[in-house]
Amino acid sequence: MHEADVTYRCESLEKGLGGVLESSISLAGLKYKYWREGTYLDLRNWNTMSETRPKVYLDISIGQKPIGRAIFALYNDIVPKTAENFRALCTGEKGVGKAGKPLHFKGCSFHRVIKNFMIQGGDFTAGNGTGGESIYGEKFEDEAFEVKHTRPFLLSMANAGPNTNGSQFFVTTIATPHLDGKHVVFGELIQGKSIIRAVENTKTGENDKPVEDVVITDCGELDPSFEVEAKQDDGTGDIYEDYPDDEENVDHGKPEKGYEVCAKLKEIGTTQFKAQHKEMALAKYQKALRYVNELIPDEEQHPDLHKQYLKLKISLNLNIALVGLQLGENEVVQRAASAVLQIESSEPQERAKALYRRGAAKSRAKDEDGAQEDLEAALKLVPGDAAITNELNSVKQKMLKRKQSERAAYSKFFG
Repeated sequence: MHEADVTYRCESLEKGLGGVLESSISLAGLKYKYWREGTYLDLRNWNTMSETRPKVYLDISIGQKPIGRAIFALYNDIVPKTAENFRALCTGEKGVGKAGKPLHFKGCSFHRVIKNFMIQGGDFTAGNGTGGESIYGEKFEDEAFEVKHTRPFLLSMANAGPNTNGSQFFVTTIATPHLDGKHVVFGELIQGKSIIRAVENTKTGENDKPVEDVVITDCGELDPSFEVEAKQDDGTGDIYEDYPDDEENVDHGKPEKGYEVCAKLKEIGTTQFKAQHKEMALAKYQKALRYVNELIPDEEQHPDLHKQYLKLKISLNLNIALVGLQLGENEVVQRAASAVLQIESSEPQERAKALYRRGAAKSRAKDEDGAQEDLEAALKLVPGDAAITNELNSVKQKMLKRKQSERAAYSKFFG
């Protein structure tokens, strides 16, 4: 870059800015300034965090199991009224609201979760999306639409139309540009991506309500001196975000580096399995598989590396099926084993393992007919295998007992 600054002015492309965005590039770095009515507002931290922005936290549990803490920075320099509403609802400092409920997110649930869209909560009066209350009264106006829904992990106000903001909020899990100009973005997640992803991926039922309650067990404001930490080692050596799209240290354009991460995660899973930490092992294998599925390169562009990824994918699915079987996760086993069988390049020995583990899972799920079919197919690939033979004999015994029970039941009615 030349020593002289490169400066340019351009009219804002975003509606609602009402000014001119001036950008200056220099050896000192990139600076952003927003001009309005002759006043500059320094936005160098627009996509990171200003030191003056309040930092709040939500401790979240799924099905009464704590999953961790999500930490947000609030845009009090852009939408101060909206940011203050959320901050005070995190601390609970405003006492009881007009609805007779504490103006506090503690104990409140995420009542609506839509994968690849957003997670929504904040209704502490009704708990179903029909209630909520702001610190200013039931509702307050839309403050500004300056920040757009351009990426995941933005904090935005839920509403029932223009100027109906209360306490309900949502966190984006992808870019949602169709919400621009309708919902006020007032903050961003600065730590805890895996927490938001865990909520996003929880099983839901009618009206997108999580099957297991997703609850804010505690919340509050952090000291201004709090510093954002990089993804912490959880004690296993894993320093990566749970989902590859959220991991800044993985370059999607360098699949060979991505493969190293996938292999490392698999190694961590195996270490946990050997230590008899089976639930942790399963989680690490599943995480490694997510990375493989996301990072696997195009076969035509990287034929050799593509084969390596496929072999790793087969191995991971077989490991998931093995650990899942030991943990009684029959659906997990069947999905993983089926994935192996769908890969044309899988070896006969690998297919036999997949069929055996899927058959065993079907047997435990009381699908003896399906189990018999899988186990017999496995034996054709590895004739005489003792484990498969024993499992098949066990299935046949179950089928015999079932038929005997059915005959006994019929005899009571027709005997």
